[in-house]
Amino acid sequence: MVLDFVLEYAKLLSFEPDKVKGEIVKHDDFDEILIYAKKADVGRIIGKSGSMVKAIKMVIGGCKAKGDEKNYKITVKAYEE
Repeated sequence: MVLDFVLEYAKLLSFEPDKVKGEIVKHDDFDEILIYAKKADVGRIIGKSGSMVKAIKMVIGGCKAKGDEKNYKITVKAYEE
């Protein structure tokens, strides 16, 4: 659920939404959401001073209020084809 939301949000921000991919890596204390996008889109997804990623984190923080006890970390990585 959270991964789907984050991916849809990232796709709305990117120039090439069909190239945006994601996965969840589970750690002991948190789940890490990895977003892979083209190099030109990484800056758009992160935002100026991280403003877009902070907004995404704030929204998924609401999942905690609804009973999901997990903590999430979002990492945006660039890839070249």
